[in-house]
Amino acid sequence: MKDLWAVLVRRRDYRLVLSAGLISLTGDWILRTGLAFHVYTLTGSTLASGGLLLASFVPLVVLGSLAGVFVDRWDRRRTMIVVNLLHAIVLLPLLAVRDESGLWLVYVIVLAQSCLQQFFRPAEQSLVPHLVDPQQLITANALNSQSNDIARLVGAALGGVLAATGGMPLLAAVDAATYLLATALLLGVRHRAMAVMRERTKGAVRRLRAEWVDGLRICVGGRAMRIVFVFGLVTGVGEGAMSTLFAPFVSEELGGDSTAYGLIVSAQAVGGIVGGLVAAAVGARFAAARLWGAGAVLFGLIDLALFCYPLVYDGLAPAYVLMIAVGLPGAFVVAASMTVVQRLTDDASRGRVFGALFAAEGLAVLVGIVAAGLLGEVVGIIPILVVQGLGFTAGGLVVLARSNLLERKPVLSASPPARRGPGA
Repeated sequence: MKDLWAVLVRRRDYRLVLSAGLISLTGDWILRTGLAFHVYTLTGSTLASGGLLLASFVPLVVLGSLAGVFVDRWDRRRTMIVVNLLHAIVLLPLLAVRDESGLWLVYVIVLAQSCLQQFFRPAEQSLVPHLVDPQQLITANALNSQSNDIARLVGAALGGVLAATGGMPLLAAVDAATYLLATALLLGVRHRAMAVMRERTKGAVRRLRAEWVDGLRICVGGRAMRIVFVFGLVTGVGEGAMSTLFAPFVSEELGGDSTAYGLIVSAQAVGGIVGGLVAAAVGARFAAARLWGAGAVLFGLIDLALFCYPLVYDGLAPAYVLMIAVGLPGAFVVAASMTVVQRLTDDASRGRVFGALFAAEGLAVLVGIVAAGLLGEVVGIIPILVVQGLGFTAGGLVVLARSNLLERKPVLSASPPARRGPGA
């Protein structure tokens, strides 16, 4: 608990960034859950609901890698503030959506918000190493992971209630308010990036392309980063398959109804909160790469137990227990892997590397979604989900085997940022 106390109490700037993230993430879950409920209520179409998922995923794949280049050029704190303000402004048209005729506007706004988010996530992950001591990174990243689980629990519950109470206008108003409150907290952050002179070159497009390629090169050019990159691709495909087939798994293999499905999914968030606390409290005592590898192996083994137990036992109780249990290693995987990436990259290239990794993982998730949809009925639900568990287990074993390599600090030849400050 000493490490947890040191980060939360003694690191004021980090505490403000963490609080701002928790508040805005809660608003995101409120909007995401409420829109899914409200759009289906208006249309009665699962295709219309699926369109929301597509609108939120496309920018991650198309824009994520390029957004990281701009994050490296700009001051990260200021980028987060500007993005939050733009989020609040973009939500305003939702106040006028009352019926199905305005549904097109919902998709445009979800698309716009997802575009903005591609700038926020790399900026946040690139800023964290400046706000805590190097040995506190695992603790800080574990707390960031935990805030997402807390936001998911609170926001998902509120989203359905608010959608039923006030529809899209109320959802938009509440989400916009969370962004404004988060902005107020970020304004209190004292950390400032060192001023960098703007390069005045005629080849702006060529420079942008060079920096974008540089981020991709870093992801695949060194042995350590290749491990990170491939792990994200393999597990991303598995997560896409999981998101597609988990509801059919609960229904067909476990015999659960929609209520059981909701409770089982919520159980993972509960486990994630507990796991995040444990990771924050003790994670700094272990090497990040070993923590990541061990967490991934345990995560995969618990998933395999979850997916295979219906073959020998009928009942929902083990599903609840296993979904809570998987939260602990899941928290270690997120916190430790993020720490490894932050340590493997220098500040000048961190944003573009995170952007490239997020984009690649998003593409892998889409591949997993499509593959699971096509193969689920042919191969079967359990065999596809077993592949997901095996992917995490195998990936974790590789990370453990190469942990010494992942703990080294390589020399990166990243292109220097063109400037800092929004407006490039």
